[in-house]
Amino acid sequence: MGLGARNAALELLGGVILEQRMLSELIQNEPFKDLAPQERATAQRLATATLRHSSRADAVYKPYLERPPAAVIRQILRLAIVEIFSEGSATHGVVNAAVTLARQHQPRAAKMVNAVLRRISDEGQAAWDKTDPQRLPNWLRGRLSASYGNAHTARIEAAQEAGAPLDLSVKNLANTETLAAELGAEILPTGSLRLTGQKQVSKLHGFDEGGWWVQDVAAALPVKLLAPNPDMRVLDLCAAPGGKTLQLAASGASVTALDVSDHRLNRLRENLTRTKMTAEIVTADAMTWEPEAPFDAVLLDAPCSATGTIRRHPDLPYVKDAAGIKPLYALQRDLIDRAAHFVRPGGQIVFCTCSLFPEEGEHQLRAALERHPELSVDDTAYGNLPDGMAVKNGGIRLTPDTWAKKGGMDGFFIAVLRRS
Repeated sequence: MGLGARNAALELLGGVILEQRMLSELIQNEPFKDLAPQERATAQRLATATLRHSSRADAVYKPYLERPPAAVIRQILRLAIVEIFSEGSATHGVVNAAVTLARQHQPRAAKMVNAVLRRISDEGQAAWDKTDPQRLPNWLRGRLSASYGNAHTARIEAAQEAGAPLDLSVKNLANTETLAAELGAEILPTGSLRLTGQKQVSKLHGFDEGGWWVQDVAAALPVKLLAPNPDMRVLDLCAAPGGKTLQLAASGASVTALDVSDHRLNRLRENLTRTKMTAEIVTADAMTWEPEAPFDAVLLDAPCSATGTIRRHPDLPYVKDAAGIKPLYALQRDLIDRAAHFVRPGGQIVFCTCSLFPEEGEHQLRAALERHPELSVDDTAYGNLPDGMAVKNGGIRLTPDTWAKKGGMDGFFIAVLRRS
């Protein structure tokens, strides 16, 4: 692994921790967008792993220091320790690279970095192994503990530290077993394919042919519960980046994908082209847009805190805080009201969020049923759910430790409603 990728990873860590910027934003900017694809992918992987394991790394190096290191040295130590104990990189190369980075950023600390890392490489495994999974920040952990209890919250933290496998949704369900065999993937109980280990998505079998797309198993469940068919007109409200639109299009339904961000819809356009499917794409504000006729079904994956996706986005706890959450509650409420306006009598609404907070799931459902007497929970839509999934308070609550032995899933709340 070259020094360029490590230096870029260090810059990414600084951008997240010191500037509170998301990795997805940082990698689009200089100097990261000019890196070779392999270096860029490596830098992002190292930064992500370090954010996921930073508390373990701190527990390893702190006994060897009399006082806290400067911020950049702290990130260099974290990066090296995670490479050694989580990534399994060769110790000699990792230490040499860390010393070089220290010389570039704070030359006086280079000897200390060398000495500490060499001792850690011999003695640090026990400290790494005995440290608990990384705790969520207090503003987030407190809310989750109040909702789920301390024990469940600890299981969520363990699942988030473990990271996420690669899940795929298959375009033609009849090809599921064939694709699974060709990709070496596991077929999950809901029909998604799961691959483990580091994968370059664009190099996988079937990518160029458009036979599948990347989508977490939990994110694929709302459309599966809706069970669309070719006779349905379906509105995908807040559609970008478009995984659910692709599912709807694959069913043969007539799909309208609506989102306020034309830029975010570009990814959907690219995937529709790659998978050779079609959908009507509309860039508009859902609060003012009006369709020509009501829809048979509306799928609303509402903007939310995204706290259910931390295992994929460990930068999120460093960037977001409690202040940005409350405005989302009102937006979710208003979007549910618009979904009720867009659906025909007898039609269905699927409401979901990738949040772990009941305020963005169960509470929104309860309030919506109070505001809209014409809406009721459609119990028939839930059918025979796989083990580990159950209907409670009118919906399905998924947490990152659901199916933990299989690799977990993103946190989601999903509810299916029908308009009388």
